[in-house]
Amino acid sequence: MAHLLVIGASQGIGLETVKAALAAGHRVRAFARSAGKIQLSDPNLERFPGDALSAPDVAGALEGIDAVVQALGVPFRDLFGPVRLFSDATNVLVPEMETAGVRRLMAVTGFGTGDSRAAIGPFQRLPFRLVFGRAYDDKDAQEMRIRRSALDWTFVRPGVLTGGPATGRYRVLDQPSSWTNGLIARADVAQFIVGDIESRDHIGRAVVLISHPLPL
Repeated sequence: MAHLLVIGASQGIGLETVKAALAAGHRVRAFARSAGKIQLSDPNLERFPGDALSAPDVAGALEGIDAVVQALGVPFRDLFGPVRLFSDATNVLVPEMETAGVRRLMAVTGFGTGDSRAAIGPFQRLPFRLVFGRAYDDKDAQEMRIRRSALDWTFVRPGVLTGGPATGRYRVLDQPSSWTNGLIARADVAQFIVGDIESRDHIGRAVVLISHPLPL
């Protein structure tokens, strides 16, 4: 079993990934500023309080790690101002991973990042840009920095996120011609992440994850 570092582990996809990885028998180091508040009990879980923008914190968290899941998020209220968290944290993480010799990185970005932006439907494009434009510009910079690295990366680009348990009924769209937006549970995204760490099927590729397509 692998020893995983989950960055952004206290909520959202990060927390669901911690749960899925523990259920699969992996050891998990859960990294977040509020890691101490994670309400899970498992002998394979290590809570690691830290700041994703701090090189010493990240370097310490990488010790003994086999693979990293980067699952950062920003509060909704912060989407309407400048967003730099994704690129700034990645500019810290990538060189620290390279120095530590940790090569495998699963980076959660989102549908609409990078070359998937062209697949946004015409009726979704304007509201998407108004609400998420600043964040996704920063996610573009995040992906570009990772692409320039020597890491074994996968970009995980989920559609519109929902709550609830994992269904196992989701689509992995790994060809640009198939990319479209849709709904998907955070728990299903987590299941994919853990499975792909094990299988290594999508190294150097971006995948879009959806369960139910949205109208174009």
